Amino acid sequence: MNVVVETLKKDLPTLFDRDISYDIYSRDIYFQDPVNKFKGKVNYRIIFWTLRFHSRLFFKSIYFDLHDVSLTDDRTILAEWTVRGVLRLPWSANILFNGWSTYKLNSDGLIYEHIDTWDRKPAEILKQFLPARAHQE
Repeated sequence: MNVVVETLKKDLPTLFDRDISYDIYSRDIYFQDPVNKFKGKVNYRIIFWTLRFHSRLFFKSIYFDLHDVSLTDDRTILAEWTVRGVLRLPWSANILFNGWSTYKLNSDGLIYEHIDTWDRKPAEILKQFLPARAHQE
């Protein structure tokens, strides 16, 4: 379990810059966040590739601030984080939201489930892309 925790601590802060290590995930990993839901390591790899691609395309800068990675029981890991960035738009558009990743481990010590929870709905996050005046209306 310590290897998984240490790998997450190493991988997560740089997930927008470089690929993560997939050795700690099961072949049939299940992933869910407020906009995605799928199963399988191939799809899991694709979601991280997509995050890196879109972050480079749409953001001047983007960060995944990892606040904590802790064991909540002998088969569950909780990671607390913040995503923040500056969009490539003519106006000043910053994105900021907090989240929690819950990882469940199987009997082999591999992550078989990754559930992300965000502190606000996706539509509220997208509103941050609008010019500041649009937020006030």
